[in-house]
Amino acid sequence: MGQTGGDTGMWDEEDGFFYDVLRLSDGSGQRLKVRSIVGLLPFCAVTVLQTRIGKRFPEAAQRFHKFVDARPELTNFIHDPRKIGPEGRFMAAVLNENNLRRVLTRMLDENEFLSPNGIRALSRYHAEHPYILHAGGREYPVSYLPAESNNGMFGGNSNWRGPVWMPINTMIIRALLQYYNYYGTTFTIEFPTGSGRNMNLYEVAEEITNRLARIFLRDAHGRRPVFGGTEKFQNDPHWRDYLQFYEYFHGDNGAGLGASHQTGWTGAIARAMHIFATNTPQEVIELGKLAVARASDEERTK
Repeated sequence: MGQTGGDTGMWDEEDGFFYDVLRLSDGSGQRLKVRSIVGLLPFCAVTVLQTRIGKRFPEAAQRFHKFVDARPELTNFIHDPRKIGPEGRFMAAVLNENNLRRVLTRMLDENEFLSPNGIRALSRYHAEHPYILHAGGREYPVSYLPAESNNGMFGGNSNWRGPVWMPINTMIIRALLQYYNYYGTTFTIEFPTGSGRNMNLYEVAEEITNRLARIFLRDAHGRRPVFGGTEKFQNDPHWRDYLQFYEYFHGDNGAGLGASHQTGWTGAIARAMHIFATNTPQEVIELGKLAVARASDEERTK
């Protein structure tokens, strides 16, 4: 990530975001400044280590510290895994606290990634500002498309240029809970960006889950966003309660798109809702990962 092509890495210090890097034949690199899930996936690379692990395996902990101490360049960019958090835990993460805040500020901006129904795959910024790559005398534009694709990329029937994808949102929710398990209530961020309202990361994860859930719930007018403008599904008594788990969802209004039977990943919304229905923020702080595991065990027992 630091030096994908020559001296050019994925992280852009000026923008505070990760980008794809096109490696050229001369070994140099060129950042493709498209604000997409490429820049959010490094945010998802995080796991919290409980202090009891070090106590249980002291020799492994000593070797780990010795390894990191001998290679200070490894922690110049990432979060220092030796640093004990406010809750007495350790964390392995690509993003340090400063860079985490910068990525979150962009991700939680309703003019960029945050939609009424979850996190978009591409920033809405590109609706008015398409990215254009010049190569071989031709222009290759990337613009925000909230619904279906307008070309044959990815098979032609799926679009990664703006819709809400449930598996990506699930990874983001998991990451937020991991960071919360490390930082606790001391870390807050503006949600949405520019609103003046601060939340801790548990609250952010819960609010994103609520937005995803609203895809399937009736609104004040009795309509479900998932059915979009399909009136038969919205009004017919034989169809209006027959929920479908689409492949992805419109980046602006939540309408279901693509295959309608993607329970393999869109069904993950049920698990996300269950986590927040069976845990409290305090339980997640006190029990860490065990809180979520306990809730899952209790559900299986029922």
